Amino acid sequence: MQESVIYQDILQKGLQQGLQQGEERGKKQEPLQLILRQLTRRFGAIEPEIEQQIRTLSIAQLEELAEALLDFSSQSDLVNYLPQPHQED
Repeated sequence: MQESVIYQDILQKGLQQGLQQGEERGKKQEPLQLILRQLTRRFGAIEPEIEQQIRTLSIAQLEELAEALLDFSSQSDLVNYLPQPHQED
């Protein structure tokens, strides 16, 4: 079975997908870590809930946050900037 063309094709596609996902995570880590360091330097410790919310942002959202944080004067500006989590009723 491992020698079949179909098996090899599926395996190859899985490997490519895994590599692509790893590359995307790597691209996100650098700006994410930089933004978290900047926020910590500016406002002190960031609450874990806020940090987790920042970690869920896309690369484009992180880039926008990187620019916006230059205008923040308090951690409440950050909280107000971030998308509000959806509350379940």
